[in-house]
Amino acid sequence: MCELTQSYEVFLGCAIPSRFNNYESSMRAVAKNLDIELIDFEGASCCGTVVLKSIDENSWLSMSGRNIALAEQRGHDIVTPCNGCFGSLKDTSHVLHNNAACRKKVNAVLKPLGLEYTGKATIRHFVEVLYDMRGEIEEKIVRRLDGLRVAFHPGCHLIRPSSVAGFDDPELPRKVDELIEITGAKCVHWDMKLRCCGSPLLIASESVALKILKEKMISANGAGANCVVTNCPACQTQFDIQQIGLKDEAGNSLELPALFVTQVLGTALGIDAEPLGFELNRVSLNPIRDILGI
Repeated sequence: MCELTQSYEVFLGCAIPSRFNNYESSMRAVAKNLDIELIDFEGASCCGTVVLKSIDENSWLSMSGRNIALAEQRGHDIVTPCNGCFGSLKDTSHVLHNNAACRKKVNAVLKPLGLEYTGKATIRHFVEVLYDMRGEIEEKIVRRLDGLRVAFHPGCHLIRPSSVAGFDDPELPRKVDELIEITGAKCVHWDMKLRCCGSPLLIASESVALKILKEKMISANGAGANCVVTNCPACQTQFDIQQIGLKDEAGNSLELPALFVTQVLGTALGIDAEPLGFELNRVSLNPIRDILGI
């Protein structure tokens, strides 16, 4: 048996366990293949979300800080597959590390719980871990995905604000594209790549959210993509749920299969289709089924 090379507490957030079991399952399958140990995060609450930040910053810092403090108390770093959780946890850590007054307030809230934010835990997105292992991944590829033309959507919180996220160039992100292209797939250039998917607006105005999604899908189709790939559950809500039946003004279908990064990598690594959760994808995968071998 291979010795585990990395170990993290995995912070799943709210959306993945409730709506996107295929993301969790494919992430765990890829992690197992690469000898990454994922420890279930005991006692986790909601990350706090950027929505709460806009309403009550101290509550947001306390809620998110509590999650970080739990992992720190257990001596573990944190990895999350969710862009929103990554943004919230990373931003909270940034604020508490750099603002002594905020840190004091939050630790006063955490003290009765037997917790303290210390700043010892590193917070990473799962694609960060995968990118750093791209050399090992390339050596383990057993199925090339030639013919897969990907419109990769990074989502907002993976790359912004760049001073906090610290993962990729916020104006010209390429790291996950490079990771995907290890498989033989081609990431197309599409004008709307960096545009928000519109998911945060679903609560306030579904019509506006759908308009944004339509503009993105017109761009992806126009660039010659035959699928959309993301690493964010909120964005996948748009691409794999709201996209169903989406048409342009002429009545032409704009639907493209929508995959998670982990499903793409898992296929190339030779992982069976079942743990990759393809049966849970809503938009039909028929246009790319032969490429994926499913």
